[in-house]
Amino acid sequence: MKLQKLIEHLHLLTPYEGADPDITSIENDNRKVGPGSLFICIKGYTVDGHDFADSAVQNGAVAILAERMLPLDVPVIVVNDTARAMAVLADAFYGQPTRKLHLIGITGTNGKTTTSHMIEKIFSDSGHQTGLIGTMYTKIAAQAIETKNTTPESLTLQKTFRQMADAGVDTCVMEVSSHALDLGRVHGCDFDVAVFSNLTQDHLDYHKTMDEYRRAKSLLFAQLGNTFNHNHPKYAVLNADDPATEMFKRSTAGLVVTYGIDSPADIMAKNIRMTASGTQFDLVIGQKQHPVQIQFIGKFSVYNTLAAIAASIVSGIKITDIIQSLETLPGVSGRVELVRAGQDFTVIVDYAHTPDSLENVLKTIQHFAQKRIFVIVGCGGDRDRTKRPLMAQIACQYGTDPIFTSDNPRSEDPLAILSEMEAGVKGEAYQIIPDRREAIHHAIRQASTDDVILIAGKGHETYQIIGSVVHDFDDRLVAKEAIKER
Repeated sequence: MKLQKLIEHLHLLTPYEGADPDITSIENDNRKVGPGSLFICIKGYTVDGHDFADSAVQNGAVAILAERMLPLDVPVIVVNDTARAMAVLADAFYGQPTRKLHLIGITGTNGKTTTSHMIEKIFSDSGHQTGLIGTMYTKIAAQAIETKNTTPESLTLQKTFRQMADAGVDTCVMEVSSHALDLGRVHGCDFDVAVFSNLTQDHLDYHKTMDEYRRAKSLLFAQLGNTFNHNHPKYAVLNADDPATEMFKRSTAGLVVTYGIDSPADIMAKNIRMTASGTQFDLVIGQKQHPVQIQFIGKFSVYNTLAAIAASIVSGIKITDIIQSLETLPGVSGRVELVRAGQDFTVIVDYAHTPDSLENVLKTIQHFAQKRIFVIVGCGGDRDRTKRPLMAQIACQYGTDPIFTSDNPRSEDPLAILSEMEAGVKGEAYQIIPDRREAIHHAIRQASTDDVILIAGKGHETYQIIGSVVHDFDDRLVAKEAIKER
């Protein structure tokens, strides 16, 4: 694509008169630049892309997009906000790929990953070619690709959508983080269905207040657009039991469909019955009831299931096909995942890393626990510090044997993180074992028949970040190792 043609999509008043080279790629990492690239200078948290513009030119960049004029021998287009411009250019360069996809976005504090996997399976079982973008990986048809962020930046996102369209994908399900919404990473995405799971405390290191956190989440529903296309309606699928839903209703012009358990909703679950191996409930839609049995445990799993059902119904999938698909889904990696190694007690690994998600999984465990409940939990470094005492309180409230340990301490002192957790449980009984491997081994050595051990916080992650070093670490593998050593 010619440079002049590409930048026509930018602000009408973007000044540029100059050469018109062919643009073969758009990059914001100078190391990925090749002959014919347009390099976009992005100001990051730790580095400024403007400092690498000269290197990009040496690597073959034929044009630069920047927020200030740079003394280079290639065209430099100056805009006020390169991140915002990058979303516009990426969408144009890759041919507006989301217009070719049925795009379902899921936002909320907890449940995004499980809900997205449920929806992806429903569509796949119904004969659709699917894509998935989320915390665990990106999936393009049958190909899985490792990811760094829950929601990639706009350039990576639009390139991924283009790859999906080229691979024959017709439906993409993606997790949409509050960071991505606030930073404009999903600008240009043509969402057809927007799903809200729940809103509880998280990411206050970034958003500062719950009001700002809620505002960021509301952007997904506002971005459904403001027009009514009755041949192609857009839907906001909202949790009727969460107070934030009222704000999201006011934020969207999309058709609103609600789901819930306790409050009146379009789609409801009644007569919920839970065991250690699964959950049964009656799905109520209007005057009709459908029995449902899923291989997930917990009330929060019922909410995830209802959200997936609602998103699939408004997308045209038959309810009988939806139920059949959900009943055969065995679970999602790192989400209330059972570790089985021949032991006579229960070991569960879960991604619970917020106060609400930890409380939810522990309340669920209390439904079937017969004896002691060990809770191995820590808090991530360089993240929301206000939730640390809350996580400790919840572990002590619902567990019989709380063990505080390291999560991903990153640049912080692990002992300082643990001290902030302790501040919330003065006078309570707990243990501190900073080494996560030793904490897991200790709990498993102490466990007896019918006890339950919850290893919380990291779930599917296969690493631990200490300082700037990423170490191999998988809670599930460490737990199996400890069981075999008993």
